[in-house]
Amino acid sequence: MLCHAPIRRISRTVMLLSLLAGLAGCSTWFSSDFRDPRVQLKNVEIIKARLLEQQFMLRFRIDNPNEQSLPVRGLVYTVHLNDIELASGESSGWTTVPGNGFEYYEVPIHTNLWRHMKYIVRLLEKPDRPIAYRLDGELKTGLMLGRRVHISTNGEIIPGNFIPE
Repeated sequence: MLCHAPIRRISRTVMLLSLLAGLAGCSTWFSSDFRDPRVQLKNVEIIKARLLEQQFMLRFRIDNPNEQSLPVRGLVYTVHLNDIELASGESSGWTTVPGNGFEYYEVPIHTNLWRHMKYIVRLLEKPDRPIAYRLDGELKTGLMLGRRVHISTNGEIIPGNFIPE
């Protein structure tokens, strides 16, 4: 019974030191000089396009304006083409964006655009005409006690660039 007290004291000390070390490493995420990363949708790759299921790979570029590297542990997203929702979901892939650098982050998505087929066919009748997209979501950063960075990006894609000849 008497030997359990020193073991508990040692284990509490180790846990406290681990927690403090973890918080010290994450201090930049809580400080006022942390700047939110910039997230852009750079590419939409069609993996498989069947009548009832479409598979795409969304490729995002994450720019880190901070001095310290930025661990990314996921992305909650919604992607709209013009006014229709193309996809929504959550990716749990991990990457680390270097300080003052960038990294690409790929998100596989599965969707069923059957209910929007007429509208999409009309959009694709003029493949050189740009289609607006909107990305809304949250980038999950940090390790244990990270931040959720809200992202909202607008842009255009040209369907003809994705249609193989």
